[in-house]
Amino acid sequence: MEGAQESPAESSPPAPGSEEPAGSARSPEVLPPEESEACARPLEMAPKKLCGYLSKFGGKGPIRGWKSRWFFYDERKCHLYYSRTAQDANPLDSIDLSSAVFDCKADAEEGTFEIKTPSRIFTLKAATKQVMLYWLQQLQMKRWEFHNSPPAPPAAPDAAPAGHGPALRLELEQEEAELEEFLCPVKTPPGLVGVAAALQPVPAMPSALQNISLKHLGTEIQNTMYNIRGNRQAPEAGHRPPGGDSPPSGEPRREEQASPADPSAPGRDPADSPKPTPKSSLTSNLIQKAKRQNNTFPLFGEGLAWSRTGQEKVSALEQQVLALTEELKSQKELVKILHKALEAAQQEKRASSAYLAAAEDKDRLELVRHKVRQIAELGRRVEALERERESLAQTAGLREQQVQELQQHVQLLLDKNQAKQQVICKLSEKVTRDFMQPRKQPPGPPDAADRDFLSQQEKMEHLKDDMEAYRTQNRFLNSEIHQVTKIWRKVAEKERALLMKCAYLQARNCQVESKYLAGLRRLQEAVGDEASECAKLLRQLSQEALQWEASEASADSVVLSPIGEYDEYGFLTVPNYEVEDLKLLAKIQALEVRSHHLLAHEAVERPLRERWAALGELAPSAELKQLLREGVPREHRPRVWRWLVHLRVQHLQAPGRYQELLSWGQAREHPAARQIELDLNRTFPNNKHFTCPTSTFPEKLRRVLLAFSWQNPSIGYCQGLNRLAAIALLVLDEEESAFWCLVAIVESIMPADYYSKTLTSSQVDQRVLQDLLSEKLPRLMAHLGQHRVDLSFVTFNWFLVVFADSLISNILLQVWDAFLYEGTKVVFRYALAIFKYNEEEILRLQDALEIYQYLHFFTKTICNSQKLMSIAFNDMNPFPMKQLRQLRAAHRERLEAELRELERLKAEYLETRASQRPLVPEGCTSEDEADGDA
Repeated sequence: MEGAQESPAESSPPAPGSEEPAGSARSPEVLPPEESEACARPLEMAPKKLCGYLSKFGGKGPIRGWKSRWFFYDERKCHLYYSRTAQDANPLDSIDLSSAVFDCKADAEEGTFEIKTPSRIFTLKAATKQVMLYWLQQLQMKRWEFHNSPPAPPAAPDAAPAGHGPALRLELEQEEAELEEFLCPVKTPPGLVGVAAALQPVPAMPSALQNISLKHLGTEIQNTMYNIRGNRQAPEAGHRPPGGDSPPSGEPRREEQASPADPSAPGRDPADSPKPTPKSSLTSNLIQKAKRQNNTFPLFGEGLAWSRTGQEKVSALEQQVLALTEELKSQKELVKILHKALEAAQQEKRASSAYLAAAEDKDRLELVRHKVRQIAELGRRVEALERERESLAQTAGLREQQVQELQQHVQLLLDKNQAKQQVICKLSEKVTRDFMQPRKQPPGPPDAADRDFLSQQEKMEHLKDDMEAYRTQNRFLNSEIHQVTKIWRKVAEKERALLMKCAYLQARNCQVESKYLAGLRRLQEAVGDEASECAKLLRQLSQEALQWEASEASADSVVLSPIGEYDEYGFLTVPNYEVEDLKLLAKIQALEVRSHHLLAHEAVERPLRERWAALGELAPSAELKQLLREGVPREHRPRVWRWLVHLRVQHLQAPGRYQELLSWGQAREHPAARQIELDLNRTFPNNKHFTCPTSTFPEKLRRVLLAFSWQNPSIGYCQGLNRLAAIALLVLDEEESAFWCLVAIVESIMPADYYSKTLTSSQVDQRVLQDLLSEKLPRLMAHLGQHRVDLSFVTFNWFLVVFADSLISNILLQVWDAFLYEGTKVVFRYALAIFKYNEEEILRLQDALEIYQYLHFFTKTICNSQKLMSIAFNDMNPFPMKQLRQLRAAHRERLEAELRELERLKAEYLETRASQRPLVPEGCTSEDEADGDA
């Protein structure tokens, strides 16, 4: 494809932005004949070995520039290895293509493209544009093949990718068809890629030393020694008979390929190169390398000796002689550099030895003076060399100016020559026309319009070439974006599947560990406090289980659960209990919470987040009611709670009301201020936001409670309001929003007198709960009645603070989500659901003291929020609000009658006590009489 070297316009299809729709016919002017044939040529005809010479930009200092490198692709690792020549035993380095992207720029030098990895950018240059496009397309397909091929089994690491089955081949064919829509496959450049490229001469460089990699100097020396040894053995290999062990053709001998442990294999990483061996075994190692290398890759003398003619052998040997001559020159320069460094080191060593061997200080002082003189002499030499360098630089600048002047002069001569040639061509054309046709009128002299026309035409040709180059770049980049996006999606799907699998395994591990701890606890209960070996062993196992932390796990483990020492709202995940048995239960609870969180993350939380994200503007509806029952994701909860609170208190809210109440508190002290201060330090001792000395939450809570005491003077402050306000602060994080949330709960959601001094409504709800428990859970109530257990000792606080002290935070806030929307009926539903959740455990207990101890902490053992929610809103149905109102009215009437009767008895007692005169026993005098006598 010679046109690719002359102009990009002859080898580039149109860009996607200007091409015709896919599937339509393209005009003959868009694609040249060579590429039209290439589009019809399938990629299966490409050589299996992707290799060839490319120029790599790199190096440092004076040797920075383009270096010729032999590149070859390893299908097992998806690495592109490179060495200095095709005959080198060990690669210099490799490029990881599995996470790389490819790029080519139209304004760069012809044939230049980039391979961008996460850690480095490699700039490469091909001989022609066709070779560049071929390399880019092949690398794209190799990368796609690697990402879609299943992992090779350990028993057959050298299996070809084609053996992975028809599914992989079908995917590759589909990918080829998709990429062909962007850019047609490029015809294989003959002799520039593949095995045949190794037979071509090594591309010449301006300087032999410039092509050496000083970064991999050890590998360079090993490759040079291997080449020398291999060339010495080449004549012997050339005189062997055609039979024997040699292969009949240039194909590699598969059965003799190097094993994965072979350090000289071309596909091996540079980091796996052999360690320095003793000098005695170096020769034998290099011989073995040469033999293995010749049998591994069909690019070397011994592997091709029997398939060449005499003329090919001579030309190959001449090329090797030239290559070795250049190599020898570069090695000589390298040896000179090393000699100079060695001499300097030896002189330094001799001076140090003489200084140390001096017997007296005078001798050492003389040595130091000698060194000082040497340093001064070297300084003078450096100054002289610096002056010489400056003079040479001035001379070079003058020479450069002269060269520029000469170049300008030559350019003028070339322009003049070109103008004369154009004039000659025009005159020749006119003479020809005059001979062919009779001249009717004398032609005019050429004017400036013709010259402008020619220049404009030349510019148009250049613009067309640039346009075609940019079209080619655009089409390739579109194909690269398309493939990288598909690879990213596949990798994301694999990562998501692995994370789900890992989450499931971690959840199973937590469940197994929880069962193990529960088993230990039951064994401890069965054994008791006996001083036996079994009891000691159980105590030791329990202590070890309590001391184990996730931080002691391996550093490589994947942590999927965000549950740590504190949850997302600052509550302790494992409460600090003093009793060892309760510590074990707390550990079991934390493991159960983590297990349910891991299992519910993909199945429940992600769909719920998607539903909330798609909800849009909030408005009362059945859908919103169901979503609130299932729980609000943390990122949406502050917004949803503000909306729910506004629905409750919009008739009470006024601009500046909260600041006005705070100003009242600053002007004078409220009678409830002292009780508020006492309760501040008792608010959520298991939450870091209220126990940390530097936290701002206690001060915010103080202001909210004081403002509420002025907002509702009939209540002022009641114990329990501090925890309600604290929950609102943790979620809403704003004082004013938390204040109005507290107002909504006390004045709008809860019945009147719920937080008054008599707590009338609270007592009514406890009696209502007893009736509902008898209706919904008769077995449990009969069992509790048998042991004379009064549930109000436990449940009274549930209703007063809406479970703030009872449930773990994620379930607690889910209860509050529905409570703020539906009201107190939610509290009854969840109270019944909690007893239903643990009904069987309570029924197993046969002692009143054990039942009271269990009821004290059993709500903290509830971990499955979905199960609890299902019991509350499904199993407890029917639960009409009409029934709740009737029960409340009936019990309120009875309670008020009881209170009136109590007040009547109290008044009668006081009247009777006042009417009766206190009697003084005989022999005793009253205080009044004693004072009168005195």
